[in-house]
Amino acid sequence: MLNDRNMKHDPLQNKRTEGDINNTHARNNWIDGITDVKTLRLLEKDARYFFHQAMSTPCLDVLGNCSGPHIENISGKRYLDFHGNNVHQLGFSHPKLVKRLTEQLQGLSFSTRRYTNEPAIKFAEKLASLLPSDLNRVLMTPNGSSAVGIALKLARAVTGKFKVVSFWDSFHGASLDAISVGGEAVFREYMGPMMPGVERIPPPVTYRGIFEGNEAKCLEYLEYVFAKEGDIGAFIAETVRNTDVQLPSVTFWKAARALCDKYGVVLILDEIPIALGRTGKMFAFEHYGIEPDILCLGKGLGGGIFPQACMVTRDRYNTFPDISLGHYTHEKSPLGAMAALTTLEIIEEEKILHKVAGDSLTMCTSMTILKEKYELIGDIRGRGLLWGVELVNNRETKEKAVEKAEQVMYNCLKNGLSFKVSAGNVLQLAPALTITRTELKNAIQILEHALDSVSN
Repeated sequence: MLNDRNMKHDPLQNKRTEGDINNTHARNNWIDGITDVKTLRLLEKDARYFFHQAMSTPCLDVLGNCSGPHIENISGKRYLDFHGNNVHQLGFSHPKLVKRLTEQLQGLSFSTRRYTNEPAIKFAEKLASLLPSDLNRVLMTPNGSSAVGIALKLARAVTGKFKVVSFWDSFHGASLDAISVGGEAVFREYMGPMMPGVERIPPPVTYRGIFEGNEAKCLEYLEYVFAKEGDIGAFIAETVRNTDVQLPSVTFWKAARALCDKYGVVLILDEIPIALGRTGKMFAFEHYGIEPDILCLGKGLGGGIFPQACMVTRDRYNTFPDISLGHYTHEKSPLGAMAALTTLEIIEEEKILHKVAGDSLTMCTSMTILKEKYELIGDIRGRGLLWGVELVNNRETKEKAVEKAEQVMYNCLKNGLSFKVSAGNVLQLAPALTITRTELKNAIQILEHALDSVSN
């Protein structure tokens, strides 16, 4: 019999998985509280001309500037941005990146297909130097969804098999192929039929869920599907689940990698939101002592300025010159390549990985203290500068504190801290990796004030 504490029905739960939803009473109250005339006029125009979609409309505010770890509205109010769409590893408007892109704009601003350019070559060479063994072959693309699409096509070509295993609640992008392998219902509503051959399994989680605290059962299920289907070509997964911050163990990933090898399955790791230092390593898989066969990167690869993503794979898979796996107009964008190359350089030059390791200890200590202080917090999870704070109405039943999570979020927004709520009740905290220790502590104080207010 399923445990009711984890299965309590919420008609909106499937719409809350990726982020906070935008048509709640709390969101309407926030909008009603805006008094700046220009802001209200622009929000009204935004609602009039842009297509409405979940998690985007109505917008919270109108931005006028961004720098470092902050975003700023047109009235001059600043928010510490712990959301950032996961593009802000370097913070916003990093001066070296702005300078490099400005210089590039004054020279080669576009590269026509069939031609190459020096920034693209330098980026590919630099990326390959950071990756292990024969992960040396790159295809550039303007967005993460496209990188996932290329990865899925390559896996089919390599294995001759079209079936894919993925996790429920995973997010791999918003295009039709990406939502087909993704596990979030909010993206699939009205969209059927999906791409065939996708087998989803429950993910390994430590707090709530079918396999709560039992990764061995998840691995058993994974092998069961591999064996029963017999023609699985790829297993696609987020190395670390970004949205509500789920961190599998080293044991899990080593065993999953071994199962892929045993059954001839290509392992695709989607690190689009979590690579480039977010977890304290350049790539999250480095924590686990494994290698993917295909790696998807994006979001922060463009330094928070330019949309840039890519897929990286092994030299031995570079055997399909007669087909087009990633035939994109901006395939070797000089601007995108310069943004990505400079991003990698800045992470190294500013020793950001070392900094994030220290910040991680600060976050761990601070979140542990908050959990001990507030019964509202059921669980904390994190690594580097990616943390999830799960709010519950009761620690025994683990009932999700959905309304209180919204109250905490809007209280924090009021006081200058922006983040998203995932899975209905998880505060996802992902600041710029360049945030100062003082700014980090200020953000934690804002969060504590909100938790105190809601708890009392």
